[in-house]
Amino acid sequence: MANTGVFTGAHGTLTLAPLDNPEGRDAGSIITHYQMQAVGRVTDVRVFVQTHLEEFHEIGRRYPTSLHPGNIHISGEAGRAYINGALIGLLLGRKSFLPDTAEPFVQPAFNMVLRLRDPAIVAEDGGQVAAELVVNGVKFQNWSYQLPEDDFVIEQVTFKALSVEINDFEGAVTTGPVFVA
Repeated sequence: MANTGVFTGAHGTLTLAPLDNPEGRDAGSIITHYQMQAVGRVTDVRVFVQTHLEEFHEIGRRYPTSLHPGNIHISGEAGRAYINGALIGLLLGRKSFLPDTAEPFVQPAFNMVLRLRDPAIVAEDGGQVAAELVVNGVKFQNWSYQLPEDDFVIEQVTFKALSVEINDFEGAVTTGPVFVA
């Protein structure tokens, strides 16, 4: 059964998980140092998936006769009301901490888990209804912060990623389609 729960941003959690490669190990060092596995106070998380569909037009027809899949581009942005060196470290890597680091040095990469869970929604087996969007192979592209005069200081990052996974949970069971080979 499809997860039909409606969630608000207040029920979301952003978690960072290092990958098992050199980029992931550097990200793991930064995440461990700043103790930021679960990143709180995140606002305006957006994930964009763009597919370059190519249209094929036959002579004499106004509408395309077929659409062909093209490259997939995954990107996004997130804001949060907190300042620390971890985001700079995840953007610039070792060079932001050790100025004498010799080239080449890796840019840290990680998985970003966006988990939505509403404690008021209960599954048939008594567990919770939840949804999870896992953005794999994330690397931060840009970082900025805004210092307004009479408001909260907000950081903002943009990122690119390798792939996206969607998980729906109803209680302890992961639901999803079964594709036939």
